[in-house]
Amino acid sequence: MSAPVLNPAGTGAYPASYYAASANPAPERPPLEGDVAAEVCIVGGGFTGLSAGIELAERGHKVVLLEGARIGWGASGRNGGQIVNGLNASLETITARYGRETADFVGKVVQEGGALIRERVARYAIACDLKDGNIFTAFTARQMKDLEAKQALWRRHGHDNFEMLDRAALRRHLGSDAYLGGMLDRSGGHMHPLNLALGEAAAFERLGGVIHEASMVTAIEDVAGSPVVRTARGSVRPEALILGGNAYLGHLVPELEDRIMPFSTQMIATEPLGARAAEILPSDMCVEDMRYVLDYYRLSADRRLLFGGGTVYGGTDPADIKAKLLPALGRIFPGLAGVGVDFAWSGNCAISFSRVPQMGRLGARSYFAQGYSGHGVVGSHLFGRILAQAVDGDRSRFDVFAAVPWIPFPGGRRFAVPYSMVGSWWYMLRDRLGV
Repeated sequence: MSAPVLNPAGTGAYPASYYAASANPAPERPPLEGDVAAEVCIVGGGFTGLSAGIELAERGHKVVLLEGARIGWGASGRNGGQIVNGLNASLETITARYGRETADFVGKVVQEGGALIRERVARYAIACDLKDGNIFTAFTARQMKDLEAKQALWRRHGHDNFEMLDRAALRRHLGSDAYLGGMLDRSGGHMHPLNLALGEAAAFERLGGVIHEASMVTAIEDVAGSPVVRTARGSVRPEALILGGNAYLGHLVPELEDRIMPFSTQMIATEPLGARAAEILPSDMCVEDMRYVLDYYRLSADRRLLFGGGTVYGGTDPADIKAKLLPALGRIFPGLAGVGVDFAWSGNCAISFSRVPQMGRLGARSYFAQGYSGHGVVGSHLFGRILAQAVDGDRSRFDVFAAVPWIPFPGGRRFAVPYSMVGSWWYMLRDRLGV
């Protein structure tokens, strides 16, 4: 695919990032004006809302989607762009906490999100630089054993697309001596996430869906009964409501606010690397390591290294993103010392305490999904589809996820951030010690 034409000022009101600078042209949708009725109203123009909207529109429903800024403005348009199968919580953890029946169900559907992305990219001819393959890398023997256990566990659930890589085999995919080995998932992949969101929005509109941007929801009345969704300049009275705002839902729905905690992750985009790109990632797959606070990276269409990592609980941005990420990049790729960095940005995701996404209802007509805990690209697409199926009348899969109990953060909202920071320090110490 040809290299993108950059617009350094970004696209419209998007935060400055490589993705905004290389976004495909997209119209600015008008804000909501006046009072309207709708069969379904979706709050949030990210992957959850877009996935649900497409599924519902394909089934003939009349859907209005409200986005406070622009399509893909939040995590959906700023993330690492990696299709990583599974949830943050492992199938082993889900089995221990919620039983084998729930784990078996999750094991059957966890790869559906990635397949759904590919299906829609193909069906709606979405130009988003989609490529196959992702690699998990290990620094220690303990992490290699964890990867082997993951491969065996997923095989028991019918997924046999993982290939273990020793140091020599990994070197054929990755020009770094930092790792002991890794595991390749050929059903994973990567793409330009903002262009995926913009393409899905266009597909949704072609199916009859209506999008209103710059339509920040200011209140939702009677969320547990017959909801009324209000913005500064209008309102929607839907038969069913889907809340897909995740980390950006804010204080809008108090019943959901304490269930998740925003956290920010950071990314940089180097200058185009030219021939050096093939030296560091010769098979052009995306990579993430096995640490608790991990690094993740891939090549863009114009051969930049997109490198991400770091976690700031509470959703604040570090003072200097480049200074935070460049040392980590240098440890993995010493040959890129002094490389130019053209873009640096941050964005908020949301974690649940259990690291299992949450899905449920508030009353009979209001549905939600949130807390993807760093696996939102595939999770949001899957959960958006399941939400749409529930609204359409098939709640078989929705009910399984909705029955998974959520766990509050110890200490409530006041202590969630310091508690998570202490936990993060502990796991980072374990990573350093290799235990």
